Amino acid sequence: MDIFLISDNQVSQSKEVPDTVPVKGFLWIDATHEEVGADPEAWRNAIALATGVQIYDPHMTDTLNPSHPSYFDSTQDYGMVVFRKLMLNGAGGGNGSGSSRAAENNAADSADTNTAPPAATPEREPGKRRIPAALSKLATQPVTFLIMEHALVTVHERYSRTIDAARTRLLDLCDKPEKTPHSTRPPTSPEDLLLRLINAMVDQYLDLRQPLTTQLDRWQRALLDPRRPFKDWMALLDARIELRKLENLCEEQHDAMQELRDYFVDIDDGVELSRAKDLLLVRINDVMEHITRVLNHARRLESSIESAVQIHFSAVAHRTNEIMRTLTVITALFMPLTLITGIFGMNFIEMPLLKNNAGFWLTMASMLLIVVGMLVFFQRRRYLESQALDRR
Repeated sequence: MDIFLISDNQVSQSKEVPDTVPVKGFLWIDATHEEVGADPEAWRNAIALATGVQIYDPHMTDTLNPSHPSYFDSTQDYGMVVFRKLMLNGAGGGNGSGSSRAAENNAADSADTNTAPPAATPEREPGKRRIPAALSKLATQPVTFLIMEHALVTVHERYSRTIDAARTRLLDLCDKPEKTPHSTRPPTSPEDLLLRLINAMVDQYLDLRQPLTTQLDRWQRALLDPRRPFKDWMALLDARIELRKLENLCEEQHDAMQELRDYFVDIDDGVELSRAKDLLLVRINDVMEHITRVLNHARRLESSIESAVQIHFSAVAHRTNEIMRTLTVITALFMPLTLITGIFGMNFIEMPLLKNNAGFWLTMASMLLIVVGMLVFFQRRRYLESQALDRR
């Protein structure tokens, strides 16, 4: 568990939970689900000792629930935000604290972009659906934020790219006590830190737009390729299911952020909003706008899949119609020829041209004239127009 005291552009780190509420600044208490689940009561008592706020039992249950959706709830003493973020594809390493923990997590983050993730293993296992790499990155995990007057408490899985990056920046501020012109401004309040973390989590969803679009463009070209039939229907179905999950996820996130914004407005006790509160509202509106962009992109991709499937079946129906037209023309050409051969195959003793030396050639010539005449007729009626265009 990491504890930071942030105040007046200064950041200090502690390995032990303080036993008093800070007079100046605020605390950021960061813990993992494993640390909280090991002894929930001891952890809750430590938080109550450091912040003066007792966490309710239902919220403790929600904090340890790995399947909890994005959600916001508030009490008279604190507000709780559950926000689902993208999971790191890699896993491993121990659970340390301080600089060593941040270094280990940063190494895991860099390995996340360069190594093959264990989550992609099901793609190669026989008997299971093959999920494209772009869609396998949509696995999420909950991060719980407890917003108090003098503290922000975060609870997440062992590895969190966003939390680790924020921790690293704060550690840099601890190592550089002197403020430089280009130094990063530390958060001014628990709400400010909360919105910074959530904004970074939403930006991870924005980074998925390009790989998802590339994957769907590849499928669209495969659907419309007339040379080879499309067979990857289960992967396409999985893509649609994952995009629907992403759409529902964004809607839950947007609703949670909207309730959080209302919470920020309701807790203001002045007639006019302060500049800090204005900045918080602007930032939360920016977070909601980013979530809306991800939501709109998921809807566009889902609509693109449906349109590509409809175009695919329209193209298949068109090719089927062309084949049926060709077969119909061939059948129409042979129908009169079959009639003529049927007539001359009758068992009559006396028939025209039967005993004529030129009867065979006259019959063949008449059959050829009939075929040529029908082809001319079909051409004028444009029954063979598409075939002629294809030959060109």
